[in-house]
Amino acid sequence: MKIKSAVFTVSAPDLASCPPALRPEFAFIGRSNVGKSSLINLLAERRQLAMVSNTPGKTKLINFFLINDTWSLVDLPGYGYANVTKATEEGFQRAIMDYLTERPTLAGVFVLIDSRLPPQAIDLEFLDWLALHCPAPSALVFTKADKQSPTATLASIGQFLERMARSRHGPQQHFTTSSKSKQGRKELLDHMAAVLAKAPKTSSARVSLRGNPA
Repeated sequence: MKIKSAVFTVSAPDLASCPPALRPEFAFIGRSNVGKSSLINLLAERRQLAMVSNTPGKTKLINFFLINDTWSLVDLPGYGYANVTKATEEGFQRAIMDYLTERPTLAGVFVLIDSRLPPQAIDLEFLDWLALHCPAPSALVFTKADKQSPTATLASIGQFLERMARSRHGPQQHFTTSSKSKQGRKELLDHMAAVLAKAPKTSSARVSLRGNPA
């Protein structure tokens, strides 16, 4: 897939403020500071399309980016850490849950995992919640692969997938990425292109995300 255009459209504080559900959307979510914005910039090949910050919890809104005038990437607030009041955090966590459970054009959810870390309970708990409550299918994206050796990355991914196998829930497909080396960009875009090719012509219908397990 070739990205010809990528533009920021809107930041929404809640589901009601999201733009009309007219196009397929791919949502990206993960722990704060896992590299969501960097991955979106990598996919779009726009260095400053999504705001990148070293401060965990910086993204507090649902950010929409229109791609090729036909579909969208959606940057969701991170979970796990935010330097905000409890009430504010509960507000944008509710916005995440509403979006993931009720957005009719959500084509798929990519859950980002830091490839350098051992399995984190918060990631595993979120994946269980996602499988139970989100009608759109999901896939894992292991980020920051350039930060360590390929052997260490493979070992970390293997450990996480082993933990996933103990659960009744969880995505079967996974990708390994690096915003620095561009690893995984083609695979992710090819995957999304395959989803879009199967998308119903009516904008309000649910887009089915089905792929072979990685």
